[in-house]
Amino acid sequence: MRAEHTALVSEIKESMALLRRSLDWDTADMRLGDLNRQAEDPSLWNDPARAQKVMRQRQSLESAVNGYKKIEQELDDVVTLVELGEAEDDSATVEEGGAGLKNLLAKVKRLEVEALLSGEADTLDTYLEVHAGAGGTESQDWAQMLLRMYMRWAEGRGYKVTLIDESPGEEAGIKSATLEIKGENAYGWLKTESGVHRLVRISPFDSNARRHTSFSSVWVYPIVDDNIEIEIRPDDIDVSFTRSSGAGGQHVNRTESAVRIVHKPSGIVIFSQEGRSQHQNRDAGMKRLKARLYELELQKREQKAQAEAASKTDIGWGHQIRSYVFQPYQMVKDLRTGVQTSDVSAVMDGDIDPFIEAALAQRVKGGAVDVEDIE
Repeated sequence: MRAEHTALVSEIKESMALLRRSLDWDTADMRLGDLNRQAEDPSLWNDPARAQKVMRQRQSLESAVNGYKKIEQELDDVVTLVELGEAEDDSATVEEGGAGLKNLLAKVKRLEVEALLSGEADTLDTYLEVHAGAGGTESQDWAQMLLRMYMRWAEGRGYKVTLIDESPGEEAGIKSATLEIKGENAYGWLKTESGVHRLVRISPFDSNARRHTSFSSVWVYPIVDDNIEIEIRPDDIDVSFTRSSGAGGQHVNRTESAVRIVHKPSGIVIFSQEGRSQHQNRDAGMKRLKARLYELELQKREQKAQAEAASKTDIGWGHQIRSYVFQPYQMVKDLRTGVQTSDVSAVMDGDIDPFIEAALAQRVKGGAVDVEDIE
């Protein structure tokens, strides 16, 4: 086999070995069998919270095991194809096999990253909020660009994306917006995107064409189901009603249906206006508050488990995580991992997987551990 093909096969096998270790392969089939037996037991659903947990674990493990077995079979098939092409001196077949090895390497690398999504919350759907920083129109335009970037990323993965709240800027862009993103491991993939995103460019709003620096914040937190217990005492919240803003037809601004909820112990503020009534908006707002409090608890558990203080900077709100430079040169660089690219257009069109994957890998290497459901 050619040297370049041998190197690819070696790299694929190395990644497969890492996958085996992450799956604890020697016990994976036994664990899956146990989860299947639990799932087939009718009495399991007497405890809906436990049933949902078992079903999530089963689906996750089954997907990982089947994915590994498929890679194993595909590797055998492609190696056979390459060896056959070389034996018959068929350059077209050899080239086809080489391309197959490259595709297989990319696939196993993706499975490697997915193996990092082993926390209970990682399987959940997610909310993603974008907030413009100080700077008026310039930052508000940047916030809208980030919102579009995440929408394109999510749509590219086949996720269901819903814009559930938006506060438009005075001249352009948005002051803030909230997305609801539903799909497999949505929170797990996006959880490292929380933080401050910095833009450097020649401002289209500056008649003197000067370079401006803008900041917008992103906050990601999981959508929790009703079986996860988060206690919210009535005395801990202030609820007020106001008129909705933004698009929505005649109903908007005619009634005070929008709800503002302040959770006094944490300082979290939720504004909900997507519903048509105070009751709908209060329910939606309380659901989002519950999700935020759940995410805060996850943070506390992760922070406590960090072996290295430096890894904590990946977690908290207010930390600058990525820089986007449009002028005088083009570059997007993640300040945590050092991953960078000059293809700014692709990034703004949603190609952010390299940044996400590196941040997830760094979090694990930094000593983060899995968190369990909050009962």
